[in-house]
Amino acid sequence: MTGASGVGKGTLRSRLMERVKLRYSISMTTRPPRTGERHGVDYWFVDEDTFERNKRAGGFLEYATYVGHSYGTPKEPVVRALDRGEDVLLEIEVQGALQVAREMPQAQLIFIVPPSLSELRQRLLLRGKDSLDKIEKRLERAREEISLANNFHYVVVNDLIADAVADLERIIIARRRIVNRMQPALERALERDPNLEAELDELVNRMQGR
Repeated sequence: MTGASGVGKGTLRSRLMERVKLRYSISMTTRPPRTGERHGVDYWFVDEDTFERNKRAGGFLEYATYVGHSYGTPKEPVVRALDRGEDVLLEIEVQGALQVAREMPQAQLIFIVPPSLSELRQRLLLRGKDSLDKIEKRLERAREEISLANNFHYVVVNDLIADAVADLERIIIARRRIVNRMQPALERALERDPNLEAELDELVNRMQGR
């Protein structure tokens, strides 16, 4: 899941995970924590040297630089979770999402967009976390990123949070119902329960007056 800064990815992610069981992949970043963010919960907050060592060691599934800070997805926890059959949610930057698509073609890409750039500007101004100069940089980057949305499988408009979360939930449920993920259910659908079959045979006998 990706989208422009300030579009509400974090809020959507937390609300979605209250409704759908997912493994959230914690990203690593060199940016300082925002108010209320916790190390090891929202992000792994590290310095540039630590980030570069991980990058050189091939420890990232993807990495990108955004507004002067580095972000990356540690590879090992994602691979472990997938091997356990879990669905993993990555909340990452646009370029990082495209890297993941190349590394893991099975990944499903969801792009979150604001109703308009004007509304995104309003949100960034009202949240009061960035300087005016940084807000303008974020808006310019948002314009560039939204032009890449055609490379994604799904687009969700975050106008009303409840509607956007419902859209995300529907996407995940639909993906979980595709045939190649439903093989166990298909096999169960062909099973016969001996005990239930005996009861049904008895019912048939009664219906036939035997």
